Amino acid sequence: MAYFQTRATPGRHFLQIPGPSNVPDRVLRALDNPTMDHRGPDFGVMGASILGKVKKIFQTESNVIIFPASGTGAWEAALVNTLSPNDRVLMCETGWFASLWREMAERLNIRPEFLKGDWRRGAEPEAIEAYLRADKGHEIKAVCVVHNETSTGCTSRIAEVRAAINAAGHPALLLVDTISGLASMDFRHDEWGVDVTVSGSQKGLMLPPGLSFNAVSAKAIAASKTAKLTRSFWDWGPMIASNATGYFPYTPATNMLYALDTALDMIFEEGLDNVFARHDRMAEATRRAVRAWGMEIQCQEPRHYSSVLTAVRLPEGHSANGLRAAIVEKFNMSLGNGLGQLNDRVFRIGHLGDIGELQLMGTLTGIEMGLRIAGIPHKPEGVRAAMDYLSGNA
Repeated sequence: MAYFQTRATPGRHFLQIPGPSNVPDRVLRALDNPTMDHRGPDFGVMGASILGKVKKIFQTESNVIIFPASGTGAWEAALVNTLSPNDRVLMCETGWFASLWREMAERLNIRPEFLKGDWRRGAEPEAIEAYLRADKGHEIKAVCVVHNETSTGCTSRIAEVRAAINAAGHPALLLVDTISGLASMDFRHDEWGVDVTVSGSQKGLMLPPGLSFNAVSAKAIAASKTAKLTRSFWDWGPMIASNATGYFPYTPATNMLYALDTALDMIFEEGLDNVFARHDRMAEATRRAVRAWGMEIQCQEPRHYSSVLTAVRLPEGHSANGLRAAIVEKFNMSLGNGLGQLNDRVFRIGHLGDIGELQLMGTLTGIEMGLRIAGIPHKPEGVRAAMDYLSGNA
């Protein structure tokens, strides 16, 4: 049974949402291996190898903790290991997922203070610095920022956020969500001074959903020693202790770890810098297509453009959900929906993970045909603009 289809459709489904991303055949084959004894000697060797490899993706020498969970679990782990009830934290409204992280903080009895945003750019370092300078008593314990806001296609410049915290002379921890940015865009946990990096398996790592990650600094580990929020499953302590020998304190997602091992090998074979450059190229081609259609990109600040996805605003009076429905019905291709205040206002094109020029051109062709079928005003020049760019003839 083709679980994602309500009717038989020839050809392969184009999954062009901003995650979960397409899982390469090589990774699917790794998932299909027999499950091994997670207490046996072979697992310890494999676990140690994977834990070493994954540090290179985060560009860190610190611990990276792997949980069997979605990215939401990694959000919670980041908060409960570093904070105490009623702690004040500074968060930035960059879109839907930043808003959800704030809601989680509230449910955990943390006091988030939200820097308002317009969902059309990333976090503003200048505003963060000003807010922290006003906190004379250093009551704010952490700054939480989404690196790549999947709902809007806007990124936050994390190195500049860290510089702003330092310029304010503030001791707050820096917690960063790069669930959709990791392994697609440059991210440097150590160099950028991040204390906790949150990520998940189903985006740039090209895996199914099911693994989540916390990369943690020494400062974050020190904070976890005095943090008072209740934690058990999410506790870093037992994980770090067991991981030292390649094992986990409870049953790990063994076959997902096989898949992670293979995906990491694929990334390193291509070269991490080459992976970033490929995503940059796919993103630029997509933006050129959008502009050539005569449409508006949701992200208004070019230096905040995402290389993972492009959110496209439709002209007033036209339904993004209607367009998406027409495209999946006619061409068997899924595009991302608008979230929150952007529902039915934008559609999102995912161009991340296991994607090359031909897959992207197929995606843009399907959109251009869909725009015609849906009767949405546009110039039929987007595919040509992307093709010219990717072929070096722009």
